[in-house]
Amino acid sequence: MRERMLSRGPDGEGEWFSEDGRVGLGHRRLSIIDLSPAGAEPMWNSDRSLAIIFNGEIYNYGELRSQLSANGYQFGSHCDVEVLLALYQKHGAAMTNELRGMYAFAIWDEKRQGLFLARDPFGIKPLYYSDDGHTFRLASQVKALCAGGNIDLVPDPAGHVGYFLWGHVPDPYTLYRNIRSLPAGSTIWVDRNGSQSPRVFCNISSILRQSEESCSHGSMSRADGKLVFDNPGVSQRRGYSELLRSSLSETVRYHLVADVPVGVFLSSGLDSTVIAALAAEQGGDLRTVTLGFEEYKGTENDEVPLAEAFAQRCGASHQTIWVSRADFEAERDHLFQAMDRPTTDGVNTFFVSLAAKRANLKVVLSGVGGDELFASYPSFTEIPRSVRWLKGFNWWRNIGRDLRIVSAPVVKHFTSPKYAGMFEYGGTYSGAYLLRRGMFMPWELPELLDPDLVREGWAELQTILRLDETLDGIRDPRLKVSALELTWYMRNQLLRDSDWAGMGHSVEIRVPFVDVDFFRSIGPVLASRHPPSKRDMAASASELITPEMLERRKTGFQIPVRDWL
Repeated sequence: MRERMLSRGPDGEGEWFSEDGRVGLGHRRLSIIDLSPAGAEPMWNSDRSLAIIFNGEIYNYGELRSQLSANGYQFGSHCDVEVLLALYQKHGAAMTNELRGMYAFAIWDEKRQGLFLARDPFGIKPLYYSDDGHTFRLASQVKALCAGGNIDLVPDPAGHVGYFLWGHVPDPYTLYRNIRSLPAGSTIWVDRNGSQSPRVFCNISSILRQSEESCSHGSMSRADGKLVFDNPGVSQRRGYSELLRSSLSETVRYHLVADVPVGVFLSSGLDSTVIAALAAEQGGDLRTVTLGFEEYKGTENDEVPLAEAFAQRCGASHQTIWVSRADFEAERDHLFQAMDRPTTDGVNTFFVSLAAKRANLKVVLSGVGGDELFASYPSFTEIPRSVRWLKGFNWWRNIGRDLRIVSAPVVKHFTSPKYAGMFEYGGTYSGAYLLRRGMFMPWELPELLDPDLVREGWAELQTILRLDETLDGIRDPRLKVSALELTWYMRNQLLRDSDWAGMGHSVEIRVPFVDVDFFRSIGPVLASRHPPSKRDMAASASELITPEMLERRKTGFQIPVRDWL
């Protein structure tokens, strides 16, 4: 299992087994904080009552270490991993409330003879497990669990249906009935009595709901009590801008914590531009990397000229790495080997991670999350519009279903099959989101998969109900869409693809926009009467960003994979 994850940790390996053989911990290390042997894992505390295996980074470990040292804890390393052991020793399961970072870890508690698992609030880092009632196994990859053997790999209908529905397998499912993903923001306890059900310690939709409830239109205060604005208008917008800038600067500063160079994925988009600008303002040697494609030279999809110009403006040490069809052919087998679970995306991140590796970078900052927070996807206008126009049909849902049944066979010959379901699904946020993000619609699935498998998988997924739960208690249309994009598309697609694609090249991808402390700090702004757009966010972030850059038309991160295939 451990060696199947070699690319996730090429810098070191470790393992430990209990004397009775009941417990075994294995680890591969990617050395980023405390590069010395003192940071090796599995790591024990001083009296060997606790051991840990860990994947990720704890960005506020410096403050936590200082607090714990003041309380008498003696540290034997300068690693963030040891801070987790000390926190667990002090707080137990409540330790997760203290953490700022991306993480998945397991702590063996020798005194209680149990294992404590945790995964970060956004689900940036993966954690998979299998429990057959006799043995509990866990790993950072599904393929690692499979490599260990002794797991019944019977297909999971929910996992297969979920993949064809979304283009990714939604948590907590995998393609295998006996392998599960620990939900984001959850912990689990395992002992001689078996594994308990996952317990949620942080919920992204709840944070949005609380922000909406606490946000008044006339005044708003920061958590520390400092008044940001008193009344609507100019002072309000100025308050927004100051809060956004300070919060953005803070999250980038935290995400630069490392004992190795940290680079920035720099495209011509505003998200990566903001991160590069704020990283430049932190001082030090800023390194940026841009991916270029021969097929795009001289076209509007060529991001290289603008990225290189901005890197020069920031004073960055910049590298443009050119990738060709020959690179795709050479890396194709590696790509599918690294792809831990099937996905319809991630090829772009795989190649920009290859660029980072060629630039000798172990850690790179990415702009993932900016679109979901600052409402720059078409879904933020299209879904509320669909609900406004079609909500009346909710009263005649059966009519919408009948229309879909009659029209679907005809519609698919002329346009997207999704249009057949507009009256059935388009009048609710959950239904409209499924239409917007779905790859294949529910009524198409029996043509692709065994009908009995589809029936069982659809019944298990409870897709519309789960989407409704994401929206529960949120009133504002923009926040509704943000909740859906953050907890479905970003979590299950973008973050998962960033993890396997980066780790496939032994590159750690950090995402400053996807940070729970940052999210909480700007929550009241997002929930306010005049929430900031992507351009508002970028304009407030740094003076390095010019008006011309703010006015540039949004383009996605394109890759000529169609041409290559």
